[in-house]
Amino acid sequence: MDESFYRNVLDNLMDGVYFVDTDRRITYWNRGAERITGYYRQEVMGRPCHDNILNHVDTTGECLCQGKCPLAFSLEDGKTRKTDLFLQNKSGERVPVSIKIAPIWEDGRIVGAVESFSDSSAKLAALERVEKLMEENLTDPLTKVGNRRYTEMTLHNRFDEIKRYNWNFGLLFLDIDHFKRVNDNFGHAAGDIALRAVAENLSRNLRSSDFVGRWGGEEFVILLVNVNNQEELIEAADRFRRLIASSKVPYQGRQISVSVSIGATISREDDDFDSILNRADRLLYQAKHLGRNRVESVLKEAEGSAGKDR
Repeated sequence: MDESFYRNVLDNLMDGVYFVDTDRRITYWNRGAERITGYYRQEVMGRPCHDNILNHVDTTGECLCQGKCPLAFSLEDGKTRKTDLFLQNKSGERVPVSIKIAPIWEDGRIVGAVESFSDSSAKLAALERVEKLMEENLTDPLTKVGNRRYTEMTLHNRFDEIKRYNWNFGLLFLDIDHFKRVNDNFGHAAGDIALRAVAENLSRNLRSSDFVGRWGGEEFVILLVNVNNQEELIEAADRFRRLIASSKVPYQGRQISVSVSIGATISREDDDFDSILNRADRLLYQAKHLGRNRVESVLKEAEGSAGKDR
């Protein structure tokens, strides 16, 4: 079969394909490359691929054509490469592409390279849809922090970290005090605003490695990594308590202020998912019973209960 047959095969591929010599001058450019980039064959033949044609950038936005060109690396070391990046088409649009590069050998030496690339916009869009669905499934729609499912998943992950790395963690169980009164006095819309304000206050003041989720109703769970002692735990919990108590939420010309009670505990060697949550919940009820707007971290013998109006 003559050369025209192989060129015809390459021209009927959906992927873009082009060849370069050792100076990265384009020696072949198929119809797929024309379709994806907008550049016709006669516009690019004989020009270096880095001559304002493809303008490859990586996912961080760094231009690769002059310094970190994967095709140039393959010409130097003779290795094949595969990566995802962006090219700029003739219209100036950034197009996500998956590329594959292979050197061309002749008589034991590299005489050029071939690069194939495919438009991965559909793949990228699909990944974005998956990420959005995951976010919707794991985020509480009202407060925008993790929902109960996400909180449970994260708590299980923390126990896995204890097994692998022996990292203790702190758990704070928070409940907004007298939340029913907010709804009764101001209306449920105001209650929703107060919930969002508390969630925002908590998430804004977390370390990047920590986690906050809405457990349900007016209850939140915070997971703190690498908490080594009771003093660190109480200090963190009391900081959250004071931040919320000192904040006011404007609503229809009035100011809504709320406080939280917190049950705080550190993971123990014999803990499991249920035991640490039950202990934190008992500590939370203890904080309610002892006056609210406080942190409790050591279980005491307390009579009675916090009552229905938490």
